[in-house]
Amino acid sequence: MTLILASRPNVYSSSPLDRIATRREDPGWIAEKLADPESLFVPVWRAKNLVRGNGEGNPEAVYVSGEMAHTLRIQEDGPWAFLGILEDRAVFALDISAAEDPVPLLPETLGSFVDLRSVGWGVPRPEASVLAHARGLMHWRQRHKFCSVCGNPCEVKSSGHMLRCTVCETQHFPRTDPAVIMLVHRGDRALLGHSSRFPRATMYSTLAGFVEPGETLEEAVRREVLEESGIAVGDVHYHSSQPWPFPGNIMLGFYAEALSEQITIDPEELKDARWFSRDEMRQPDRHGFALPRADSIARRLIEDWLAHG
Repeated sequence: MTLILASRPNVYSSSPLDRIATRREDPGWIAEKLADPESLFVPVWRAKNLVRGNGEGNPEAVYVSGEMAHTLRIQEDGPWAFLGILEDRAVFALDISAAEDPVPLLPETLGSFVDLRSVGWGVPRPEASVLAHARGLMHWRQRHKFCSVCGNPCEVKSSGHMLRCTVCETQHFPRTDPAVIMLVHRGDRALLGHSSRFPRATMYSTLAGFVEPGETLEEAVRREVLEESGIAVGDVHYHSSQPWPFPGNIMLGFYAEALSEQITIDPEELKDARWFSRDEMRQPDRHGFALPRADSIARRLIEDWLAHG
């Protein structure tokens, strides 16, 4: 099997931030940067990010300066976390979900709060990575306020990157769940499946699934493909990874060589699965199906495979 390398970075990768984790434990420095009018804040409202120009096809992430944040009083309450340094300016994520309506908080010209998955980034943009970082971290902060060991409240530590139980002192860290996503291929054809969870009724995509405890990534690929489609897999080769903060995953992309062709789907996971030729996948509209979204690693796996055949 020819090794297929990633042709470019994935969307939500290539972060421009220096995470400078050592500063998270310096409360004096953090307090200084929180009060600095030059610091930048990445607001998150109910899992949505502030974006400008999305409707015009030229999306741009919006950061709020510390001066504006103070003027608009959006820095008063809600979870926050230090993300890193961008061109000598501290960057913080700030959750403003307590506001019933975020529109009055920000000038209309700044943009609007949207689901990142609705943004047509198309190609990797470093700023998309910052928004994804903020979204994922704030999602964790909003949903892990209590200790999973004893049930008591947690207090915020490490500038928003750790929660410590106020009673048993157990430390809790941000959750990232690994998931494998793979393009299964055999000869000049690739296996794509359709799930009822997909946003479009005609969309077919690569198979995917979560890694289980005590399992290697390659074992997870083979198990998931066999469970979902009945296809046995031999060689497995890594392609690339993609942060996917919807809500907190890291997608690990692979190519998997099929050893069989007879499909037997798991109806709990897929509504349909088919083998598609390269010609069909290059002209999906003509053949009555749609490929996954352009910002997904699934689409990258497909495009890089098509480029090598």
